[in-house]
Amino acid sequence: MRIIFFDGVCNLCNGAVNFVIDRDPKAKFKLAPLQSDIAAKYLKEEQLDNLNSIALFEEGKIYQKSSAALRIAKKLTGAWPLLYGLIIIPPFMRDFFYDLVAKNRYKWFGKQETCRMPTPDIKTRFL
Repeated sequence: MRIIFFDGVCNLCNGAVNFVIDRDPKAKFKLAPLQSDIAAKYLKEEQLDNLNSIALFEEGKIYQKSSAALRIAKKLTGAWPLLYGLIIIPPFMRDFFYDLVAKNRYKWFGKQETCRMPTPDIKTRFL
């Protein structure tokens, strides 16, 4: 099982979730907000406290930041899997830019008061 954990109140993260849904027609990914009980079940408390926006649970492992984003891109339709080639860049370099966006995501993209509620047509993708 592959689960994408995302910040449910972050507009950028919700946009990313919509992006994944549109490019994952076979529903390879399940989705869950970081604020959910399911996230607490899969992620350690220190991971939840230090997580800035996205995590991927895949094959029993947790991937964070740019590593999570690139592993997600690898499974999408279209040319997006080509981005996985960026995995050869050392994580400290990739994550520098990831952290810059994550740190400013509420200021740049806004924040919602509550987590996203899935529509009936995509409800099965959310845990």
